[in-house]
Amino acid sequence: MQSAASGETQESVTSPANTTDGHVSQIQRILDDIYEKYKGVDEGTVATYIPELGKANPDHFGICLATVDGRVFRAGDFDKEFTIQSMCKPFAFQMALEQWGLEETFKHVGVEPSGDAFNAIELDANSRPFNPMINAGAIAISSLIKRDPVEEGIEAFVERMSDAAGRRLRIDQDVMRSETLTGDRNRAIAYLMRNFGIIDACVNESLQQYFAQCSTLVTCEDMALMGATVANMGKNPVTGKQVFDFQLLKYMLTVMFTCGLYDYAGGWAYEVGLPAKSGVAGGIFGVVNRQLGVGVYSPKLDAQGNSVRGILACKEIASHLGLHAFEFTNVGSSFMQWML
Repeated sequence: MQSAASGETQESVTSPANTTDGHVSQIQRILDDIYEKYKGVDEGTVATYIPELGKANPDHFGICLATVDGRVFRAGDFDKEFTIQSMCKPFAFQMALEQWGLEETFKHVGVEPSGDAFNAIELDANSRPFNPMINAGAIAISSLIKRDPVEEGIEAFVERMSDAAGRRLRIDQDVMRSETLTGDRNRAIAYLMRNFGIIDACVNESLQQYFAQCSTLVTCEDMALMGATVANMGKNPVTGKQVFDFQLLKYMLTVMFTCGLYDYAGGWAYEVGLPAKSGVAGGIFGVVNRQLGVGVYSPKLDAQGNSVRGILACKEIASHLGLHAFEFTNVGSSFMQWML
């Protein structure tokens, strides 16, 4: 086992205990090979429109898989913290569905791909945001789940994300301040929605909730475990805690599949085939229902705002392990075949 701090790969299985099972070792070798193959890719740029994000180390690259029986496979910089950014959006949507139900939530946000940039200042024909994966939709959802005082709503979100990750998470206060100072476009979106009654009059509180959610610090291992929690019918596979209402997760996963990768959502569904969400700090997480969660991190982004190395890694993982939702010809299309 080699040190993660050195940037080298590490084979590890969290629970059950480490094993020399051939299939387990083969999965680890696949991650190691993918990490080595793409760690030198130097395309893309680090996001700077939120100034604090521009301080990220462009060389960081981590990959993690977490299974529904608690096994965790890691490669590269799997333990480097970064802010969750837009990867918070599916979880906030899930919380709104649990609190308000389908009918009330859908009065405030739709579920259709927008066809426009994630930060577009526009609403659908019903004066709602197109979906909860774009900024307008996420701000509308934040308005639904915020509390009075606003700090209580932020804490409720962080606590739920901590339960999903299996460890206590925290807010990066520097990033939150940076988002607040540079968030005029999001303010414009929020005031447009207030005009149409989509969010209430407490615009600043809704935005504070949203900026805090985006500023939650995670690692790609956290995101893999959060994905595995969703895959495991809402139960954290390591701690055994029931985190989400499993009856509503299908709605969260559906919107992730159709709208989760910004303007690359269709290409992702075609080439990778998993419900997933990306964030402009360089993270991507995906879910293979009843099987596993995937987390990748590398801060250099493509023109659509998605991690360049992360996209390459996810394509290869899906191809090697037969993870595409509509893969029928591959005998390994069920990931758990690898674990038997």
